[in-house]
Amino acid sequence: MNPALTKFGTQMSKLTGVRAIMKDIIETLQAGQGQEFINLSAGNPVILPEVEQLWRDCTAQLLASSEYSEVVCRYGSSQGYQPLLEAIANEFNQRYGLRLNERNILITPGSQSLYFYAANIFGGYTNSGQLKQVVLPLSPDYTGYGGVSLTPEALFAYKPALEIDEAAHRFKYRPDFSQLSITPEVGCVIFSRPCNPTGNVLTDQEVSKITAMAAPLDVPVLIDSAYSPPFPSLNFTEMTPVFGGNILHCLSLSKAGLPGERIGVAIGDPELVGVLQSFQTNMCLHSSRYGQAIAAKAIASGALSQISANIIRPHYRQKFGIAEHTLDQSMPKDLPWFLHRGEGAIFAWLWLKDLPITDWEFYQELKKVGVIVVPGNSFFPGLQEEWIHTHQCFRISLTASAQEIATAMQRLALVTQQVYQRSAVVV
Repeated sequence: MNPALTKFGTQMSKLTGVRAIMKDIIETLQAGQGQEFINLSAGNPVILPEVEQLWRDCTAQLLASSEYSEVVCRYGSSQGYQPLLEAIANEFNQRYGLRLNERNILITPGSQSLYFYAANIFGGYTNSGQLKQVVLPLSPDYTGYGGVSLTPEALFAYKPALEIDEAAHRFKYRPDFSQLSITPEVGCVIFSRPCNPTGNVLTDQEVSKITAMAAPLDVPVLIDSAYSPPFPSLNFTEMTPVFGGNILHCLSLSKAGLPGERIGVAIGDPELVGVLQSFQTNMCLHSSRYGQAIAAKAIASGALSQISANIIRPHYRQKFGIAEHTLDQSMPKDLPWFLHRGEGAIFAWLWLKDLPITDWEFYQELKKVGVIVVPGNSFFPGLQEEWIHTHQCFRISLTASAQEIATAMQRLALVTQQVYQRSAVVV
Protein backbone atom coordinates (compact mmCIF):
# COMPACT_ATOMS: atom_id res chain seq x y z
CA MET A 1 0.00 0.00 0.00
CA ASN A 2 1.29 3.45 -0.91
CA PRO A 3 -0.93 6.06 0.76
CA ALA A 4 -0.63 9.73 -0.13
CA LEU A 5 1.04 11.58 2.73
CA THR A 6 0.37 15.13 3.80
CA LYS A 7 3.16 17.66 4.16
CA PHE A 8 3.33 16.89 7.88
CA GLY A 9 3.06 13.17 7.20
CA THR A 10 6.03 13.24 4.83
CA GLN A 11 8.13 15.16 7.32
CA MET A 12 7.28 13.05 10.36
CA SER A 13 7.77 9.75 8.52
CA LYS A 14 11.48 10.50 8.08
CA LEU A 15 14.16 9.72 10.64
CA THR A 16 16.22 12.64 11.89
CA GLY A 17 19.43 13.09 13.84
CA VAL A 18 20.94 10.09 15.58
CA ARG A 19 17.90 7.94 14.74
CA ALA A 20 18.96 8.10 11.10
CA ILE A 21 22.46 6.79 11.75
CA MET A 22 21.26 4.17 14.24
CA LYS A 23 20.00 2.14 11.27
CA ASP A 24 23.59 1.76 10.06
CA ILE A 25 24.82 0.98 13.57
CA ILE A 26 22.19 -1.73 14.08
CA GLU A 27 22.97 -3.28 10.70
CA THR A 28 26.70 -3.21 11.51
CA LEU A 29 26.17 -5.00 14.81
CA GLN A 30 23.84 -7.57 13.27
CA ALA A 31 26.20 -8.30 10.37
CA GLY A 32 29.27 -8.50 12.56
CA GLN A 33 30.40 -11.77 10.98
CA GLY A 34 32.33 -12.73 14.09
CA GLN A 35 33.82 -9.28 14.72
CA GLU A 36 33.50 -8.02 18.28
CA PHE A 37 32.39 -4.40 18.55
CA ILE A 38 32.72 -1.98 21.44
CA ASN A 39 29.51 -0.01 21.04
CA LEU A 40 29.90 3.54 22.32
CA SER A 41 26.82 4.85 20.52
CA ALA A 42 24.15 3.96 23.07
CA GLY A 43 21.97 6.58 24.73
CA ASN A 44 20.33 4.00 26.99
CA PRO A 45 21.40 4.46 30.61
CA VAL A 46 23.30 1.67 32.35
CA ILE A 47 21.04 -0.57 34.44
CA LEU A 48 22.65 0.00 37.83
CA PRO A 49 21.64 -2.58 40.48
CA GLU A 50 20.70 -0.01 43.12
CA VAL A 51 18.57 1.95 40.66
CA GLU A 52 16.80 -1.14 39.36
CA GLN A 53 16.11 -2.25 42.94
CA LEU A 54 14.56 1.13 43.74
CA TRP A 55 12.07 0.75 40.90
CA ARG A 56 11.37 -2.88 41.87
CA ASP A 57 10.65 -1.79 45.44
CA CYS A 58 8.35 1.03 44.31
CA THR A 59 6.53 -1.38 41.99
CA ALA A 60 6.06 -3.87 44.85
CA GLN A 61 4.65 -1.11 47.02
CA LEU A 62 2.22 -0.10 44.27
CA LEU A 63 1.10 -3.71 43.70
CA ALA A 64 0.46 -4.19 47.41
CA SER A 65 -1.49 -0.96 47.81
CA SER A 66 -5.12 -0.05 47.29
CA GLU A 67 -3.97 2.51 44.70
CA TYR A 68 -3.18 -0.13 42.08
CA SER A 69 -6.60 -0.48 40.47
CA GLU A 70 -7.14 3.28 40.47
CA VAL A 71 -3.75 3.85 38.83
CA VAL A 72 -3.88 1.13 36.18
CA CYS A 73 -7.59 0.67 35.52
CA ARG A 74 -8.71 4.31 35.33
CA TYR A 75 -8.04 7.29 33.11
CA GLY A 76 -6.49 10.22 34.92
CA SER A 77 -5.96 13.94 34.78
CA SER A 78 -4.12 15.35 31.77
CA GLN A 79 -1.96 17.31 34.14
CA GLY A 80 -0.63 14.26 35.93
CA TYR A 81 -1.08 11.80 38.78
CA GLN A 82 -1.91 13.84 41.88
CA PRO A 83 0.58 12.16 44.28
CA LEU A 84 3.38 12.74 41.73
CA LEU A 85 2.45 16.40 41.30
CA GLU A 86 2.55 16.78 45.08
CA ALA A 87 5.86 14.91 45.42
CA ILE A 88 7.54 17.08 42.78
CA ALA A 89 6.17 20.30 44.29
CA ASN A 90 7.35 19.32 47.78
CA GLU A 91 10.79 18.22 46.55
CA PHE A 92 11.48 21.40 44.59
CA ASN A 93 9.93 23.73 47.18
CA GLN A 94 12.07 22.29 49.97
CA ARG A 95 15.24 22.01 47.93
CA TYR A 96 15.15 25.30 46.02
CA GLY A 97 12.92 27.53 48.16
CA LEU A 98 10.12 27.66 45.57
CA ARG A 99 6.35 28.00 46.05
CA LEU A 100 5.10 25.51 43.49
CA ASN A 101 1.64 24.00 43.47
CA GLU A 102 0.09 21.54 41.05
CA ARG A 103 -0.81 24.31 38.60
CA ASN A 104 2.91 24.87 38.02
CA ILE A 105 3.55 21.26 36.95
CA LEU A 106 2.69 19.07 33.95
CA ILE A 107 3.62 15.40 33.51
CA THR A 108 4.21 14.34 29.89
CA PRO A 109 5.01 11.06 28.09
CA GLY A 110 8.74 11.77 28.15
CA SER A 111 10.45 15.12 27.68
CA GLN A 112 10.68 14.66 23.89
CA SER A 113 6.90 15.04 23.68
CA LEU A 114 7.17 18.18 25.78
CA TYR A 115 9.51 19.80 23.24
CA PHE A 116 7.17 18.71 20.45
CA TYR A 117 4.28 20.47 22.19
CA ALA A 118 6.30 23.64 22.80
CA ALA A 119 7.94 23.81 19.36
CA ASN A 120 4.53 23.72 17.69
CA ILE A 121 2.63 25.87 20.18
CA PHE A 122 5.17 28.69 20.26
CA GLY A 123 7.01 28.09 16.95
CA GLY A 124 5.70 27.99 13.38
CA TYR A 125 3.26 30.24 11.56
CA THR A 126 0.85 32.50 13.44
CA ASN A 127 -2.72 33.20 12.32
CA SER A 128 -1.40 36.31 10.55
CA GLY A 129 1.21 34.28 8.65
CA GLN A 130 4.27 35.39 10.63
CA LEU A 131 6.93 32.73 11.17
CA LYS A 132 7.88 32.31 14.83
CA GLN A 133 11.32 30.77 15.33
CA VAL A 134 12.35 28.00 17.70
CA VAL A 135 15.81 29.21 18.72
CA LEU A 136 18.70 27.09 19.98
CA PRO A 137 21.10 29.65 21.51
CA LEU A 138 24.17 27.52 20.90
CA SER A 139 24.96 24.52 18.75
CA PRO A 140 25.64 21.58 19.05
CA ASP A 141 22.72 20.50 21.18
CA TYR A 142 20.28 17.62 21.58
CA THR A 143 19.69 15.94 18.23
CA GLY A 144 16.00 15.41 19.01
CA TYR A 145 15.29 19.12 18.61
CA GLY A 146 15.76 18.58 14.89
CA GLY A 147 12.52 16.64 14.53
CA VAL A 148 10.12 18.32 16.94
CA SER A 149 8.82 21.17 14.80
CA LEU A 150 6.15 20.57 12.17
CA THR A 151 7.54 23.70 10.51
CA PRO A 152 11.20 22.81 9.82
CA GLU A 153 12.10 26.32 8.72
CA ALA A 154 11.19 27.57 12.21
CA LEU A 155 14.23 25.93 13.81
CA PHE A 156 17.21 28.29 14.09
CA ALA A 157 20.49 27.62 15.90
CA TYR A 158 23.42 29.89 16.65
CA LYS A 159 27.09 28.96 16.33
CA PRO A 160 28.85 28.98 19.70
CA ALA A 161 32.04 30.66 20.79
CA LEU A 162 34.86 28.13 21.36
CA GLU A 163 37.02 28.43 24.44
CA ILE A 164 40.15 26.38 23.63
CA ASP A 165 42.99 25.24 25.90
CA GLU A 166 45.52 23.94 23.38
CA ALA A 167 48.09 22.80 25.95
CA ALA A 168 45.55 20.64 27.80
CA HIS A 169 43.71 19.48 24.64
CA ARG A 170 40.42 20.71 26.13
CA PHE A 171 37.72 23.06 24.91
CA LYS A 172 34.28 24.37 25.87
CA TYR A 173 31.33 25.83 23.98
CA ARG A 174 29.85 29.10 25.18
CA PRO A 175 26.90 31.14 23.90
CA ASP A 176 28.15 33.80 21.50
CA PHE A 177 26.31 36.82 22.85
CA SER A 178 27.82 39.01 20.15
CA GLN A 179 25.60 37.11 17.68
CA LEU A 180 22.68 35.80 19.77
CA SER A 181 19.53 37.82 19.31
CA ILE A 182 15.99 37.41 20.68
CA THR A 183 13.63 39.35 18.40
CA PRO A 184 9.84 39.55 17.96
CA GLU A 185 10.25 36.76 15.37
CA VAL A 186 11.28 34.29 18.13
CA GLY A 187 8.56 32.02 19.51
CA CYS A 188 10.58 30.10 22.09
CA VAL A 189 14.13 29.22 23.12
CA ILE A 190 15.34 25.69 23.94
CA PHE A 191 18.67 24.40 25.26
CA SER A 192 19.88 21.46 27.35
CA ARG A 193 21.78 21.85 30.65
CA PRO A 194 23.86 19.69 31.11
CA CYS A 195 24.01 19.28 27.38
CA ASN A 196 23.48 16.12 25.36
CA PRO A 197 25.84 15.49 23.52
CA THR A 198 28.69 17.65 24.81
CA GLY A 199 28.32 17.59 28.59
CA ASN A 200 28.43 21.40 28.53
CA VAL A 201 26.81 23.26 31.44
CA LEU A 202 25.79 26.84 30.81
CA THR A 203 26.65 28.99 33.82
CA ASP A 204 23.95 30.63 35.93
CA GLN A 205 25.03 33.96 34.45
CA GLU A 206 24.69 32.69 30.88
CA VAL A 207 21.23 31.29 31.61
CA SER A 208 20.14 34.52 33.29
CA LYS A 209 21.36 36.56 30.32
CA ILE A 210 19.41 34.42 27.83
CA THR A 211 16.21 34.49 29.87
CA ALA A 212 16.54 38.24 30.42
CA MET A 213 16.85 38.77 26.65
CA ALA A 214 13.66 36.78 26.07
CA ALA A 215 11.56 38.15 28.96
CA PRO A 216 10.56 41.58 27.53
CA LEU A 217 9.06 39.82 24.50
CA ASP A 218 7.24 37.18 26.60
CA VAL A 219 9.28 34.46 24.89
CA PRO A 220 9.30 31.17 26.85
CA VAL A 221 12.73 29.64 27.54
CA LEU A 222 12.67 25.86 27.85
CA ILE A 223 15.64 24.52 29.83
CA ASP A 224 16.03 20.83 29.04
CA SER A 225 17.19 19.46 32.40
CA ALA A 226 17.18 15.75 31.58
CA TYR A 227 20.62 15.42 33.26
CA SER A 228 20.30 18.04 35.96
CA PRO A 229 19.81 17.84 39.76
CA PRO A 230 17.96 16.71 41.80
CA PHE A 231 17.45 13.65 39.58
CA PRO A 232 19.35 12.20 37.81
CA SER A 233 21.97 14.71 39.09
CA LEU A 234 24.34 14.00 36.22
CA ASN A 235 26.26 17.23 36.70
CA PHE A 236 29.99 16.90 37.40
CA THR A 237 30.36 20.60 38.15
CA GLU A 238 28.39 22.75 40.56
CA MET A 239 25.15 24.04 39.05
CA THR A 240 21.79 25.24 40.25
CA PRO A 241 18.57 24.74 38.29
CA VAL A 242 16.95 28.06 37.36
CA PHE A 243 13.22 28.73 37.74
CA GLY A 244 10.64 31.48 37.44
CA GLY A 245 9.47 34.12 35.03
CA ASN A 246 9.47 32.98 31.41
CA ILE A 247 11.36 29.73 32.18
CA LEU A 248 9.90 26.28 31.63
CA HIS A 249 12.13 23.92 33.60
CA CYS A 250 11.85 20.56 31.82
CA LEU A 251 13.08 17.32 33.33
CA SER A 252 12.97 13.62 32.57
CA LEU A 253 13.19 10.42 34.61
CA SER A 254 14.81 8.48 31.75
CA LYS A 255 18.40 8.79 32.97
CA ALA A 256 17.16 8.14 36.50
CA GLY A 257 16.31 4.61 35.41
CA LEU A 258 12.85 4.93 33.86
CA PRO A 259 13.39 5.43 30.10
CA GLY A 260 10.80 2.78 29.27
CA GLU A 261 8.04 4.55 31.19
CA ARG A 262 8.41 7.89 29.38
CA ILE A 263 8.04 10.36 32.24
CA GLY A 264 8.72 14.03 31.45
CA VAL A 265 7.97 17.01 33.67
CA ALA A 266 7.46 20.70 32.92
CA ILE A 267 7.66 23.24 35.76
CA GLY A 268 6.74 26.85 35.16
CA ASP A 269 4.18 29.61 35.08
CA PRO A 270 0.59 28.22 35.24
CA GLU A 271 -0.33 30.00 32.00
CA LEU A 272 2.49 28.31 30.09
CA VAL A 273 1.83 24.96 31.74
CA GLY A 274 -1.89 25.27 30.94
CA VAL A 275 -1.27 25.74 27.22
CA LEU A 276 0.99 22.67 27.14
CA GLN A 277 -1.62 20.69 29.07
CA SER A 278 -4.32 21.53 26.51
CA PHE A 279 -2.07 20.31 23.70
CA GLN A 280 -1.46 17.08 25.59
CA THR A 281 -5.16 16.55 26.27
CA ASN A 282 -5.88 16.75 22.55
CA MET A 283 -3.00 14.48 21.61
CA CYS A 284 -2.79 11.65 24.14
CA LEU A 285 -4.83 12.44 27.28
CA HIS A 286 -2.02 11.79 29.76
CA SER A 287 1.27 10.07 30.50
CA SER A 288 1.49 6.48 31.78
CA ARG A 289 -0.05 6.43 35.25
CA TYR A 290 1.89 3.32 36.28
CA GLY A 291 5.19 5.11 35.71
CA GLN A 292 3.89 8.19 37.48
CA ALA A 293 2.77 6.17 40.49
CA ILE A 294 6.12 4.49 41.12
CA ALA A 295 7.92 7.76 40.45
CA ALA A 296 5.77 9.47 43.08
CA LYS A 297 6.90 6.91 45.68
CA ALA A 298 10.59 7.21 44.75
CA ILE A 299 10.53 11.02 44.89
CA ALA A 300 8.37 11.39 48.01
CA SER A 301 10.60 9.03 49.99
CA GLY A 302 13.74 10.96 49.05
CA ALA A 303 15.26 7.77 47.63
CA LEU A 304 15.48 8.98 44.03
CA SER A 305 17.45 12.14 44.80
CA GLN A 306 19.79 10.20 47.11
CA ILE A 307 20.48 7.44 44.58
CA SER A 308 20.98 10.05 41.86
CA ALA A 309 23.65 11.88 43.84
CA ASN A 310 25.32 8.85 45.43
CA ILE A 311 25.07 6.15 42.74
CA ILE A 312 24.18 7.50 39.29
CA ARG A 313 26.43 10.57 39.24
CA PRO A 314 29.60 8.85 40.56
CA HIS A 315 29.16 6.00 38.07
CA TYR A 316 29.24 8.25 35.01
CA ARG A 317 31.79 10.66 36.44
CA GLN A 318 34.16 7.71 36.85
CA LYS A 319 33.49 6.57 33.27
CA PHE A 320 34.24 10.04 31.93
CA GLY A 321 37.46 10.05 33.95
CA ILE A 322 38.51 6.76 32.31
CA ALA A 323 37.83 8.09 28.79
CA GLU A 324 39.63 11.35 29.60
CA HIS A 325 42.68 9.67 31.15
CA THR A 326 43.02 7.14 28.33
CA LEU A 327 42.81 9.82 25.65
CA ASP A 328 45.42 11.91 27.46
CA GLN A 329 47.73 8.90 27.58
CA SER A 330 47.07 7.57 24.07
CA MET A 331 46.35 10.46 21.72
CA PRO A 332 49.31 11.98 19.85
CA LYS A 333 50.36 15.17 21.62
CA ASP A 334 51.21 16.95 18.37
CA LEU A 335 47.76 16.56 16.80
CA PRO A 336 44.91 19.08 17.26
CA TRP A 337 42.47 16.92 19.23
CA PHE A 338 40.25 18.47 21.90
CA LEU A 339 37.96 16.88 24.48
CA HIS A 340 35.05 18.96 25.69
CA ARG A 341 35.23 19.80 29.38
CA GLY A 342 33.39 17.05 31.26
CA GLU A 343 30.68 18.96 33.12
CA GLY A 344 27.87 16.39 33.04
CA ALA A 345 25.60 13.94 31.13
CA ILE A 346 26.52 10.41 29.99
CA PHE A 347 28.69 11.21 26.97
CA ALA A 348 32.12 12.52 26.08
CA TRP A 349 32.46 14.86 23.08
CA LEU A 350 35.63 14.80 20.99
CA TRP A 351 36.70 17.39 18.42
CA LEU A 352 39.39 16.45 15.88
CA LYS A 353 40.35 19.83 14.46
CA ASP A 354 41.47 19.84 10.82
CA LEU A 355 40.35 16.22 10.46
CA PRO A 356 41.45 15.19 6.93
CA ILE A 357 38.26 13.14 6.36
CA THR A 358 34.62 13.63 7.33
CA ASP A 359 33.14 12.43 10.61
CA TRP A 360 31.18 9.79 8.66
CA GLU A 361 34.37 8.48 7.04
CA PHE A 362 36.17 8.46 10.39
CA TYR A 363 33.23 6.54 11.88
CA GLN A 364 33.73 3.93 9.14
CA GLU A 365 37.46 3.72 9.95
CA LEU A 366 36.67 3.12 13.61
CA LYS A 367 34.27 0.31 12.73
CA LYS A 368 37.19 -1.50 11.07
CA VAL A 369 38.89 -1.74 14.50
CA GLY A 370 35.69 -2.74 16.28
CA VAL A 371 34.67 0.61 17.77
CA ILE A 372 31.36 2.41 17.20
CA VAL A 373 30.79 6.05 18.13
CA VAL A 374 28.28 8.57 16.76
CA PRO A 375 29.41 11.09 14.07
CA GLY A 376 28.83 14.58 15.38
CA ASN A 377 27.05 16.22 12.45
CA SER A 378 23.67 14.93 13.72
CA PHE A 379 23.93 17.25 16.71
CA PHE A 380 23.76 20.59 14.93
CA PRO A 381 20.01 20.91 14.16
CA GLY A 382 18.88 24.32 13.00
CA LEU A 383 22.32 25.60 12.05
CA GLN A 384 21.84 27.73 8.94
CA GLU A 385 25.41 28.00 7.65
CA GLU A 386 28.08 25.55 6.59
CA TRP A 387 30.63 24.97 9.33
CA ILE A 388 33.47 22.46 8.92
CA HIS A 389 33.45 21.91 12.70
CA THR A 390 30.18 19.95 12.38
CA HIS A 391 32.07 17.18 10.55
CA GLN A 392 34.98 16.99 13.00
CA CYS A 393 33.21 15.91 16.19
CA PHE A 394 32.07 12.65 17.79
CA ARG A 395 29.77 11.64 20.63
CA ILE A 396 31.20 8.87 22.80
CA SER A 397 28.80 7.05 25.12
CA LEU A 398 29.94 6.34 28.66
CA THR A 399 27.57 3.39 29.08
CA ALA A 400 30.09 0.64 28.25
CA SER A 401 32.30 -1.02 30.86
CA ALA A 402 35.43 0.71 32.14
CA GLN A 403 37.67 -1.72 30.27
CA GLU A 404 35.70 -1.35 27.04
CA ILE A 405 35.93 2.44 27.21
CA ALA A 406 39.69 2.32 27.83
CA THR A 407 40.27 -0.15 24.99
CA ALA A 408 38.06 1.83 22.61
CA MET A 409 39.90 5.10 23.36
CA GLN A 410 43.23 3.40 22.68
CA ARG A 411 41.97 2.15 19.32
CA LEU A 412 40.49 5.57 18.53
CA ALA A 413 43.86 7.18 19.25
CA LEU A 414 45.59 4.78 16.88
CA VAL A 415 43.08 5.41 14.08
CA THR A 416 43.40 9.17 14.65
CA GLN A 417 47.16 9.00 14.22
CA GLN A 418 46.86 6.88 11.07
CA VAL A 419 44.28 9.18 9.47
CA TYR A 420 46.35 12.34 10.02
CA GLN A 421 49.56 10.57 8.89
CA ARG A 422 47.93 9.36 5.66
CA SER A 423 46.85 12.91 4.92
CA ALA A 424 50.40 14.21 5.52
CA VAL A 425 51.84 11.60 3.15
CA VAL A 426 49.34 12.53 0.44
CA VAL A 427 50.15 16.22 0.82
